[in-house]
Amino acid sequence: MKFTDGFWLPRPGVSALYAQQAYDIEAVDAALVVTAPTSVIRERGDTLNRPSITVTVNSPLENVIRVRAEHFAGGAAPRGFALVGAEEGSGVASVENGTGILTSGALSARVTPGAPWNLSFEAEGKRLTGSGHKSIGTVKVAPGAQVEDGPVGAARTPGATTSYFHHQLDLGVGEQVYGLGERFGPLIKNGQTVEIWQADGGTSSEQAYKNIPFYLTNHGYGVFVNDTGHVSMEVGSEAVERVQFSVPGESLEYLVIYGPTPKQILERYTQLTGRPASVPAWTFGLWLSTSFTTNYDEETVTGFIDAMAERDLPLSVFHFDCFWMREFNWCDFEWDSRVFPDPEGMLERLHAKNLHVSVWINPYIAQRSPLFAEAKAGGFLLKRPNGDVWQWDLWQAGMALVDFTNPDARAWYQSKLRRLLDQGVDAFKTDFGERIPLDVDYFDGSAPDRMHNWYTQVYNQAVFEVLQEKRGKGDAVVFARSATAGGQTMPVHWGGDSTSSFESMAESLRGGLSLAFSGFGFWSHDIGGFEGTPNAAVYKRWTAFGLLSTHSRFHGSDSYRVPWIFDGPNGESLDGGTSATDVARIFTRLKLRLMPYIYAAGLEATNRGIPVLRPMQLEFPSDPGVAHLDRQYMLGTDLLVAPVFSAAGDVDFYLPDGTWTNYFTGEVVTGPGWRHEVHGFDTVPLYVRDGAVLPIGAREDRPDYDYLDRLTLELYAASDSSPSQEVTVTNPEGVSATFTVTRANGTASVTSSGAGAWSARVAGGASVTAAGGKAEVAL
Repeated sequence: MKFTDGFWLPRPGVSALYAQQAYDIEAVDAALVVTAPTSVIRERGDTLNRPSITVTVNSPLENVIRVRAEHFAGGAAPRGFALVGAEEGSGVASVENGTGILTSGALSARVTPGAPWNLSFEAEGKRLTGSGHKSIGTVKVAPGAQVEDGPVGAARTPGATTSYFHHQLDLGVGEQVYGLGERFGPLIKNGQTVEIWQADGGTSSEQAYKNIPFYLTNHGYGVFVNDTGHVSMEVGSEAVERVQFSVPGESLEYLVIYGPTPKQILERYTQLTGRPASVPAWTFGLWLSTSFTTNYDEETVTGFIDAMAERDLPLSVFHFDCFWMREFNWCDFEWDSRVFPDPEGMLERLHAKNLHVSVWINPYIAQRSPLFAEAKAGGFLLKRPNGDVWQWDLWQAGMALVDFTNPDARAWYQSKLRRLLDQGVDAFKTDFGERIPLDVDYFDGSAPDRMHNWYTQVYNQAVFEVLQEKRGKGDAVVFARSATAGGQTMPVHWGGDSTSSFESMAESLRGGLSLAFSGFGFWSHDIGGFEGTPNAAVYKRWTAFGLLSTHSRFHGSDSYRVPWIFDGPNGESLDGGTSATDVARIFTRLKLRLMPYIYAAGLEATNRGIPVLRPMQLEFPSDPGVAHLDRQYMLGTDLLVAPVFSAAGDVDFYLPDGTWTNYFTGEVVTGPGWRHEVHGFDTVPLYVRDGAVLPIGAREDRPDYDYLDRLTLELYAASDSSPSQEVTVTNPEGVSATFTVTRANGTASVTSSGAGAWSARVAGGASVTAAGGKAEVAL
C-alpha cells in the first residue's frame, strides 16, 4: 500500500502525521514509553491541539524486542498472534543522558531524545536497522484515493475515510529480504509489494495461500508484524531504502528478532510463535491420490494400489480427494454409498495392505448437505449482520462457513471427524480456508478483517486437536493448503494448485523456499502439477523433486498420476529415457533408504524450528554466491538438491566452499563454483556436503522401520582434518543411538554403545561391520 507520490509528496487524498521527535522517554518497569508528537515542540503552546504517538518498547523473549506504536489507544486492540513462547519482561529498560535503551540479550533498541525521530536496533556493536524521519505515521485515506492494488477482499469501505498506521525500517546496502509466507515469485522480496491477505490464487499468481507477516534479512535480524489482519508490505518499493508495513487502524505492533544467523532467527521466531509438531514416520513415504475430478470407486482404488505393489513401487498413504463424498454435498462427511458402499470394510482392507488413509475435507457446508439444516439450527454457521446465514455459490452451491469461534460449532464439526477416525481414516487433507468473507458477524465478536487471515488457524486447530486426541501426539498429521503465522505447529502443508509445466514446478520450489524462511518445517507439492496433465518429462522430473522433498504426493486435477500411464503400453519410456515407473521406483527407494537422515532432520524441525527443506541462504549465510539461488536447496544439513527443470536434462547449480561428493557417481568436486550437468531421468544433482556422515537405512520398502537395525554410516570426503563428529539416529519408536566419528591418519573410527547391529563405510567403499560397538574404515 503506497501513501506517497515520490519522495516529497503524499498521494492525492492522503494525509499523514509522523512521529517527529522523542519528546520524553520513560523507563517503566521493563519497558520504554516514548511520547512522540507529530510536530517538533519548541514551546508550551506547541503541545496544544497536537496529535502524538505513543511508542512502547519492551521484550517478550531474549533477543527479541517488541515495538507498539499507537495514535488512539482507546479502541479495541487489533487481534495479534498467539505468542506461545513469550517470556514477558525479558528486557531491561533504562534512560541514560536522555537516551532510552531497552536491552534484551545481545539486542538493544535505542531511542534518541529530541528531533528528528530516531529509533535504532543494535547488536554486538553494530546497527542492524532502525526508523528515522517520517517512518512512524498515522495515515488518513479519503474516499477514492488510489493507494493500493490490493488483493480482492482487502478493499476499503466505499465512501469512508480510512485510517492506517504504518512503520518503516531501514534497508542497508546489499540487504536482502526473504520470507513473508509461501510466495511463488522471486525469492528475494526487495522491490515487491506483498499483501498479507489469504487468497485462493494458485501458484502462478502474486496471491498466496500462506501469508506470514514475518521476514528476515541477510543482515542478521527478522521482523514480525503482530497483526492477523491485512498487512501491506512495501519491500524497498515505495521507499527503496526501507521496508514499510501498514495495517488498518490506529496502532501497529512489530517485533525485531536478532540472530545473527538465519537459523538463530528462525529458532527464536518459532520459539515465540510455536514449533512444528513431530511428524509420524509413515507420512514421509509416498502418497498416492485419486486426483480430483477423476472417476473412482473402490475397484479403481484397489486396482491402483495393487498395480503399485506389482511394479514394486512402495506406497505409504492413499488419499481420497473430494468425491469420496457425494457431489453438491461438501461437506457432509459421509462416504458416497454409490461408489463406496462399504467404507469400513474398504478401510480395513487398505490397512491390511499396510497403508494409511487420508481423506479430503474443507470448512464449508453446502446447502444440499444434510448437515446444513443441522448447522443452521444450531447456530454453527457464519452469519451476515442481519442474522441470515452467509452463503454463496462459488465452489459449492449455497455453501456456508462453519464459525469456529463458536465453541459449540467447533465441537460439532469435530464430532464428524471423530466418526471418520473411528471408521479407519488416518489423516485429513484440510483444504481451502482462504476466501473468508468480510460481511459477517462472528459468534465471539471478532473483527471480520482480522479473522480473514486467522480463520485458517482456528479451522486447522479444530482438526489437528481431534487427530492428536484420537491418534496421540506424534501421530497426528494434516495436509493443509492455507496457513498463517503459527500454522507451522500443525504440519504438513502443501503448495496448492500448480500447473503441469516446468515453469510451475520452479515456482512451486520458490514457494517452498519462501515458506521455509517463514518458519514452516514440512512442505509438499503436487507431483506432476495439479491443473492439466503433464507430459512424461515433466512428470519424471517432478517425481525426482517430489521424492527429495519432505513429503511426497502424486495428485492431479482431472487426470490420474499413477506412473505407468506416463509410459508406453509395455512399460517402455515414451521419450527414450528411463520410464516413469522406474523413475518413481528409483527415487522412492532412495528416499526410504535416507529415512534415518530425513527423520532426524524432521526432529530438528520440531526441536529447533529449522526446516527440513532449506534455502541455500539458510545453510550458507556468509557465502554471497547463494544470495539469489532459488532453483536448488538443502535437504537437511548435508544433502544439496538441484531439481532438473528441462526435458533435455541440462541444469546449472552452485556448490559453496568445500568438498562435495556426487551421491550417485561418487565424483568429488571442490567448491565454490558453478557447475553445468546433463542428467537422465534417473538422477539429479544430489551432492553430499563436506565431511558429512549419512545414516543409511537397511530397508527401501517403507518409511516407518527401525532405523537402528542394520544401519550403515556412510562417510564422505572432508576438505580438512575434521574434529570428531556426533551423529544421532532416532527410530520411529523414539529409541536413539549416538555415533562418534573421529578421522585421523587416514582412518575413521566410529564408535557407539547400545546401537545393535550396524556398519560403517566410506562412500562407495565396502562396509565394515561394527564389533564391540566400534568400526574402523580406511579413508
